[in-house]
This record gives sequence, C-alpha cells and structure tokens, in this order.
Amino acid sequence: MRVMIFGAGYSGKAIGRLLSGQGASVAGTTRSAEKGKTLEAVGIRPFVFDGASLTEALLGELSETTHLVQSIAPGSEGDPLIRLCGQAGIRAIMPKLEWIVYLSTVGVYGDHNGAWVNEETELKPVSVRSVERVEAEQAWQVVAARDDLPLAILRLSGIYGPGRNTFMNLAHGTARRLVKKDQVFNRIRVEDIAAATAFLAGPKTAGIFNVTDDMPSPPQDVVTEAARLMDMEAPPEQPFEAADLTPMARSFYGENKRVSNAKIKRLGFNFQYPNYMMSLEDLLGSGSWNQKA
Repeated sequence: MRVMIFGAGYSGKAIGRLLSGQGASVAGTTRSAEKGKTLEAVGIRPFVFDGASLTEALLGELSETTHLVQSIAPGSEGDPLIRLCGQAGIRAIMPKLEWIVYLSTVGVYGDHNGAWVNEETELKPVSVRSVERVEAEQAWQVVAARDDLPLAILRLSGIYGPGRNTFMNLAHGTARRLVKKDQVFNRIRVEDIAAATAFLAGPKTAGIFNVTDDMPSPPQDVVTEAARLMDMEAPPEQPFEAADLTPMARSFYGENKRVSNAKIKRLGFNFQYPNYMMSLEDLLGSGSWNQKA
C-alpha cells in the first residue's frame, strides 16, 4: 500500500502515523518545508503543496500512489486536487490508484432539530463551508465513477484528541459552558478517524460512512466532566443567546442533530473511544491530553 495524504494536518497525521506503523509507505502534503519535519517524525514523507500546482517531486510520488486520502477542505473554487487534475482525470497523474477516501463533515446534514440522522438522510447544509463540502463530495463521486475507483466518504463530527481537547481549553482559561436548550453535538477522537480509515483502506471499501461517537451530548456537559476529572471548578454556565461568539462559532449552534455510526459498525468496525467520558479519562490518565497536536 502506497498512501498519499493531501492535507496531512491533525487528522491526516493521525492516519499517516497509523498506516505507517502498519507497514504502508506513507507520504503527505504540507504547506511548508518547516511543517514537513513534524510529518517525518510520525513516519510520513513530506511534500510541499501550495494548493495551486503540483511540483515534479509530488507528481513523481503520485505516479506510484495506490491509496489517496484527501483531507483538504474545499473553497469557493471547489476541491483543489480535482481542479488540478482537470479534464484528463485523476488517473492521468495517479495511474496506479486503487482507492480514494475523502474526509468530509457531518455538517453536510445541516439542522435536523435534534433528530437522528444517518447516511441516507437528506442533506440540508446551512453554512457556506458545508455547502462546499456537499459539492466536493459530489465532485469526488463523479471522479471515482469516471475511472471506476472505489471511493469512501467519511463524514466526521467534531474532532478532538491529544493537544486539542477540553482539558487544553480549561488549562488556557478559554473553556466556556454555553447552554442552548436541547442542543447536542457528536464528537470523534482523532485516533478513531485513523482507525476507520485503515479499516476501510485494507479491503478498499467504498461508500459513505459517518465516523462519530455513540453519544451526542450537550457541549456544556463535556466541559463539566473535564473539569471534574481535572479537579477544577467548571466555568459558570452562560446562555448561548447572550454569548459573545464569532459568526463561525455561532453557526455551529445552528445545526442540531444526533448522528448515527451504525453503518460502519455493521461492517465490523469498533470505535476505541465511543463516548467522551471514557475518552477524556483516557486522555488525562495517559498524559496525552497536552501533547503537541
């Protein structure tokens, strides 16, 4: 397995670390040579990608790639990799490609007033970024169908893990307990994203899968539990309506749903961190909560 991760950031690094540890040859893109050092440290060969052009070195690596992980968010101009492939198609630059995984978001479902959603639920994206994600999902489906390639689309919920979690917010004094009536969110530990990717990559499984925990919960409950585990006083509750939030932060609260992960579990995948309570306890107990992200 020769893997290329476009956008080897927080989730991409976790995927690369796991696949490299399993014996795969893993490469990944980053914006600068300096950031490439952090990829090398976890077993990922770095290639600089500016989002606008493919270097000769990167093209050489892509000519040998068998498994593609696309983690770069689309913008107003669409998915950058599809745009660079142009009319020639993806096989023109990746002739040995056998499988694609696109990392999307549960934001594509939009607001369902707290109801359960699954992979068959109607997509009702609210924010501009979620609309762009729907368009990117559809674009990758066209690309995969054109070249008869298996495509897995992973719809991810709120990502957290070592170096990015509520403990960090409490330690930095930025944690808040915002309360909005009946609001719930799903979450996903970054290691479970990596494990789900590896699980699907081996047999080159195609399909759309929600990669999320089992416990959609009010966000203030997570802060309360983290503070309890750290033996700290939780910050006071604040009504959402009166909170000073950026437009992006406020937009997250405009989507209320419970996301089911039953489909990928029916294939035999087991989440290592199925709920935030056991996950927070693990992060604190292992000392990994404040590792560099």
